[in-house]
Amino acid sequence: MATIGFTLTFWAWDLIAPLAGTYNDRLGLTSFQQSLLVAVPVLVGSLGRIPVGALTDRYGARVMFPIVSALTVIPVLLLIPAKDSYTALLGAGFLLGLGGTTFAIGVPLVNSWFPPARRGFAIGVFGMGTGGVALSGYFTPRIAKHGENLPFLVVAAALAVFAVLGALLITDRPDRKIPDASLAHRLKGAGRLRVTWELSALYAIGFGGVVAFGVYLPTYLKTWYELAPTDAGTKAAGFAVVTVVARPLGGWLADRIHPATVTAWSLAVVAVFAVIQAFDPPLAPIGTICFLSMAAGLGAAGGSVFALVAQVTPPPQVGSVTGIVGAVGGLGGFVPPLVMGAVYSAKDSYSIGFMLLSDLALAGCVYAYGRMRGLSRGGEGL
Repeated sequence: MATIGFTLTFWAWDLIAPLAGTYNDRLGLTSFQQSLLVAVPVLVGSLGRIPVGALTDRYGARVMFPIVSALTVIPVLLLIPAKDSYTALLGAGFLLGLGGTTFAIGVPLVNSWFPPARRGFAIGVFGMGTGGVALSGYFTPRIAKHGENLPFLVVAAALAVFAVLGALLITDRPDRKIPDASLAHRLKGAGRLRVTWELSALYAIGFGGVVAFGVYLPTYLKTWYELAPTDAGTKAAGFAVVTVVARPLGGWLADRIHPATVTAWSLAVVAVFAVIQAFDPPLAPIGTICFLSMAAGLGAAGGSVFALVAQVTPPPQVGSVTGIVGAVGGLGGFVPPLVMGAVYSAKDSYSIGFMLLSDLALAGCVYAYGRMRGLSRGGEGL
């Protein structure tokens, strides 16, 4: 249920990106305006994970998941009347960010039901809900061909059905520890843990890269390789599918090898292929190989980082720490689309953006291997 809910809300969260080209044609947007439009939900959804994670520690996923899913229906439907105004679209996109907060609800729920030795794989399976981006990239433009408002009606209906089913079927672990401290105190305590910010930085590269490609890859393929919007959405969906499959694989490996080692090797793969893509190779086959390899590395890194979160975070603080780490990770996806749009507007090239990705991935690789391997499964080194 957590994975299904995460998938649906993630689809809703990513509704604007596959249709960005349509909005651009209708409203005559600049590259930066288009980038800002797809990035706003990412920013809001990322920051919203902080309070939502802390509220999940207090009230549980059985309460939070249905509420957030039901509330996400509102901005999804608001996208219908907002389509002819850039300002209105930004406003609806701001509210749509709510759909991106459910990550901080599902992680503590799944984490509570599994022993430490299995949490990496379990949370990796839950993380497959990021496949909502793939569903959005593939189905949203195709559904729109049968009616420009139809994608929003379909997603809104799916969210409403899940909200009802979630209220009936989601169950919190009976013996879960409910914190007595205030929201502010719990967030402050999570923020004092050094590992919170170290994991946040690594997750900003791994998951941030997934989100950034999810929202901007259709635009990149359409602009640089001159693909049709549907074809660009299909290829972007393929990228997302690889990240979805690689995430539980990263978690599974993290259960057997130290999660930091898995993270380091995953980011090393990203660094290498980002450099190759910076030289603008032809899409078939070199570009495709680069993107799919980066997708595998980013997906595996996301799974291994949260395997480490589950292992070293005290159970009553998992939601709060998840909220902070997830927020920073999402913010890692907010900045790259803006950078890519600005760089392309200024230089008529995306190469600088891919070189920056390579630099960040290499830095994360070195830090994960050099520092994070010192964290034991018992939490020493926090």
